[in-house]
Amino acid sequence: MKNQLNPKSNNRLTPWALLLVIVFLAISALPNLYPNNTVLKVSSHNNTLSATQISQYLEDAQLPVREATVNHQTGEIRVLLEHPKASVNAQAILQKKLQTQLQNAANISVQSEATTPAWLQSFNLSPLKLGLDLNGGVLFVLKVDTDKALEERLEKLRLVAKDYRIEHKLRGIKIEAAHDNRVVIKANSNQAGKLATLVKHLKTDYPSLTSVEQNTASQAIWQLGFDEASQKQIAEQAIGQAISTLRSRIEQLGITEAVTQRQGKQHIRIELPGVQDPAAAKRLIGATAELSFHALKDIGGHTYKYKDGGTTKLNPLPIFTGSEIESAQAGRDESGQPLVQLMLSPAGGDKMSRFSRQNIGKPMATLCGEYHQNQKGDVVKQQEVISVATIQQALNRQFSITNLGTMQRAQELAMVLRAGSLQAPITIVEEQTIGPSLGEQNIENGFNALKLGLAITLLFMLACYGRLGVVAIIALVVNLVCLLGLMSLLPGAVLTLPGIAGLVLTIGMAVDTNVIIFERIRDEIKQGASTLGALKRGYQHAMSSIIDANLTTMITALVLLGVGYGPIKGFAITLALGILTSLFSGVLVSSHLSPLFLKNKRKKEHQKDKNKAQLESVTTKKEGAHHA
Repeated sequence: MKNQLNPKSNNRLTPWALLLVIVFLAISALPNLYPNNTVLKVSSHNNTLSATQISQYLEDAQLPVREATVNHQTGEIRVLLEHPKASVNAQAILQKKLQTQLQNAANISVQSEATTPAWLQSFNLSPLKLGLDLNGGVLFVLKVDTDKALEERLEKLRLVAKDYRIEHKLRGIKIEAAHDNRVVIKANSNQAGKLATLVKHLKTDYPSLTSVEQNTASQAIWQLGFDEASQKQIAEQAIGQAISTLRSRIEQLGITEAVTQRQGKQHIRIELPGVQDPAAAKRLIGATAELSFHALKDIGGHTYKYKDGGTTKLNPLPIFTGSEIESAQAGRDESGQPLVQLMLSPAGGDKMSRFSRQNIGKPMATLCGEYHQNQKGDVVKQQEVISVATIQQALNRQFSITNLGTMQRAQELAMVLRAGSLQAPITIVEEQTIGPSLGEQNIENGFNALKLGLAITLLFMLACYGRLGVVAIIALVVNLVCLLGLMSLLPGAVLTLPGIAGLVLTIGMAVDTNVIIFERIRDEIKQGASTLGALKRGYQHAMSSIIDANLTTMITALVLLGVGYGPIKGFAITLALGILTSLFSGVLVSSHLSPLFLKNKRKKEHQKDKNKAQLESVTTKKEGAHHA
């Protein structure tokens, strides 16, 4: 029978196939040798800043600059400090300097910049992301108010019904405010037909709308709302849109290694590694500001407050909303007052162009809405008119809004508008900041534990199993390299402190696999089997025990992966991938290495068997001669 451990046998994975897998995963792990740099990016709208000027400001603040360069195409200045951990402090200093002394509308962000060689980047390979407990940073947990999203949808339904009633002069029809997830429309019984026409029109605009007719002798009553499936869909859309918008807002901050994921039914978890000052991130992430543009309407309009006092009446249905804004940039007008320059989407531009052509000489108001918590803790929407401008001519996709107060307010509003507004209000229910020194200490402690565990394991395997111990050591190194390569390839994988604990545990599991196999080999040798036969039967008989042990651990890892967040999820990912790489290195790789390392022993056994056979042959001949 041909031995399955022979490289020339028909194994599913030949040595060359194994080597190819190992090389691929080793290359995937290579970017981890090149950690990212933390740099400052400074850009201004008029490109009046120079790299020398920025460097001088930082040097004056005792923050030595290693490198400052200018992108001549965009005018953006890139600054690398001698101590990158001070980048957040440098950002605050520059913001204060440029805004208070130079009155310059500059955008300053702290970004993570790859140092990976270009040939690795060409394969889209990047270093493994570090979690908050290793890199330091800020954790936010936000709650999405999906009930408000439903209320907003019902309020829009009520406004559409009200606008239809005014447009078609349907007197005597009463449209009540949304209550108990229903909009109630009433009319006298002699107007039941007109009321039915209104409901039909609304159901055309809202196909998922449900309606219940409850007529009395004197009144026609319709209750309008959304069924349970539609309500769930609205809630899911609100959460999905919130996650997408928050990711865009985080990108506006220049944070490229953030983790944004859903947590439970109504919560979103945001991890911002490397961010030590949560104030700017908190303002942008928690912002609920939204813009809409309205025509003034004295008759049938809704009353809104001016930002500076007073009231006016506007058409509650907007001409267009912030969702149709394509880009927004903060700047200053000729008098030095802050403004936001807007660029609309093609659809929004068409609406603006059509409306402005039809309303030259008439005013248009900019309405800003934002959610706040009142004294009772309830989330309420506050809307105020920030500007009213007379349309002098037909407008296109580009225009600006003013009366924003401070430059900081203009910059934050521009960032929110670029990222998009939220369909439902969000509130920050948990906030946690981890300092970089604590993160560095965690990394040092974690890797010290990893090195200590690895060293003790190597000594144990060498002392107990000799040459087979060398096989176990090689398999262990292959295991760790493959595990880092797999984690680097996996989208969203983050190395946390519990993840390092998972690496240490992986060492134990990998060695446990080898111990089970090697003990089976010893048992076979004690029973008189040859080295090659013992290797073959040792690997075969140990497989059931190895699979059983790893299967139960894998089930635990998958459960943790499904229900855990943050560090727990990091541990689960490391554990699950570690099981796969332990089986790969502990069984497949070591099974090809073991015969090679025991080759001399097999030769000695073969020579011993040969000598024994020759001795038996000579003895037999002598006995035959004696009898003769």
